[in-house]
Amino acid sequence: MAEIGIGIVGGGYMGKAHAVAMSAVGAVFDTALRPRLEMVCASSAASAERYRRAYGFARATDDWRALVADPGVEAIVIAAPQETHRAVAEAAFGLGKPVFCEKPLGASLDDSRAMVAAAEASGAANMTGFNYIRTPASQFARKLVAEGAIGRITWFRGEHTEDFLADPEAPASWRTSGAGNGTMGDLAPHMINGALALVGPIARLIAEVETVHADRPGGTVTNDDHAQMMCRFENGAMGQMYFSRISTGRKMGYSYEITGTRGAIRFDQEDQNALWLYRMDGPEETRGFTKILTGPAHPDYLPFCQGPGHGTGYQDQIIIEARDFLRAIETGAPVWPTFRDGMEVNRIVAATLAASETKTWQDVAAF
Repeated sequence: MAEIGIGIVGGGYMGKAHAVAMSAVGAVFDTALRPRLEMVCASSAASAERYRRAYGFARATDDWRALVADPGVEAIVIAAPQETHRAVAEAAFGLGKPVFCEKPLGASLDDSRAMVAAAEASGAANMTGFNYIRTPASQFARKLVAEGAIGRITWFRGEHTEDFLADPEAPASWRTSGAGNGTMGDLAPHMINGALALVGPIARLIAEVETVHADRPGGTVTNDDHAQMMCRFENGAMGQMYFSRISTGRKMGYSYEITGTRGAIRFDQEDQNALWLYRMDGPEETRGFTKILTGPAHPDYLPFCQGPGHGTGYQDQIIIEARDFLRAIETGAPVWPTFRDGMEVNRIVAATLAASETKTWQDVAAF
């Protein structure tokens, strides 16, 4: 068992989640590497010090360059705004330090490509943060699909829908400014990643991206509210996806349906400890979707709880990510999703935006 010094760039919502995860992961998964919260960076010295005290870091700074260069920081988590991702990652890889970067990987496809190049040139462990696909239920869904439990996949429907900007009178804020903070930068990457994980690469797509509430109290909205996509996967399956921050009534609408030639799967993150499975087995009168409650028999559930149906939560997904990042550092072997996997999501986002602008089908290979 060895300690590893962790530096986190960004101390807000996701910075806290990763700090808590790094504090807990050793106890939950009995990892060979035990994280030490070495340094946290925030936009001001005062906020950095506040996060240091709250989360238990040894030191604080308002300069991410100082954090990256510090010899006590041996691995870095980027939980800061997207426009900072590339510079932080390139500096860290230049020193041979492993990097975990929150989604989306870069603020643009060009940024993502540069980050992948830096990661692969360094040979250091690298991961992109897509936590929702790591629930025990979704991990089990991936296993069922891979094993052929529902036959050949013919259709996929996915969405990531929330309603935090459903009210047209909600004031303009940082969320309503800049492409990276729009729905295609914020919510869409999660479900695109989920689709790639569950069904496989996307070959071509057509889409519409739209701003519904262009004017809000306090300012003009400069990014998108919702988007819809129709796609064809490389394996031949049809697909549909919808992303929205104005989906009234939806709080954590990360959900999907997968139809196969021998069965089907349904999942909804608002009921994240259940998976619905249909198998085309037995007499017709007894067929139907079965609700499967996750428990110790499902991936990554038992380390958190011995009772089936008791459930895991959002923070547990981040702890699973921390375990995987530490494993990548320890073994030197890539652990999904790497920076290259994160870049694939950026490619789909770029193709979606192009399809919406041109009103034509786009071949993803062109991006």
